[in-house]
Amino acid sequence: MTLQEVKALAAKGEGLKIEFKKKAAFPEKIVREVIALANTAGGDLLIGVDDDGTVSGQRYIEEEIFVLEKAIRELIFPELRTEVFTVKLSEKKGVAVFRIPLSIDRPHYLKEGERKQSYIRVQDRSVQASREVWEVLRRSRVPRDTIFTYGWKEEILMKALEEKERITLKEFQKLAKIPPFLASKTLVRLVSANVLTLHPQESEDFFTLKS
Repeated sequence: MTLQEVKALAAKGEGLKIEFKKKAAFPEKIVREVIALANTAGGDLLIGVDDDGTVSGQRYIEEEIFVLEKAIRELIFPELRTEVFTVKLSEKKGVAVFRIPLSIDRPHYLKEGERKQSYIRVQDRSVQASREVWEVLRRSRVPRDTIFTYGWKEEILMKALEEKERITLKEFQKLAKIPPFLASKTLVRLVSANVLTLHPQESEDFFTLKS
């Protein structure tokens, strides 16, 4: 990868498939960005680039790469392979580009104690994946036809979506008067069947009819 290519990436700004970091400090937090990219659409993580897209570089970039590669290897499950490119700006400064694939093993996650936490990209941010997002990611690894029965729960859901176009898990649960796990299972099944679209959000996901 050339400096010109790095500058072209930086000029695009942060987005669904691009994340900038000035340095690899707090690698346990940066791996969340790596997970989010791998779970969503793949992309590039640039080390040595400021938030505004300035390619300023980082001193001793090889050390930054070592620290982040170690975190990726030890903290992310299942194992995630990335490509790394190094571009020198001067004798002491450089930029690293971690190229992250859309993973076939998604969802990737961090282990924090007994908890597993996964992340996805929402525009230019990485947010924690809900249970519904996690399950949709898991099912998407092997695309297959999903057969479902259209019953009273689905009828309530479709009527609600005709009236207000979007619905959250809590709203559906309340309308249908069903437990959270059943509401979740119903929504995920309809997303997998290409009837609904899941819109991940930082606060609360919502669902719409597939356009």
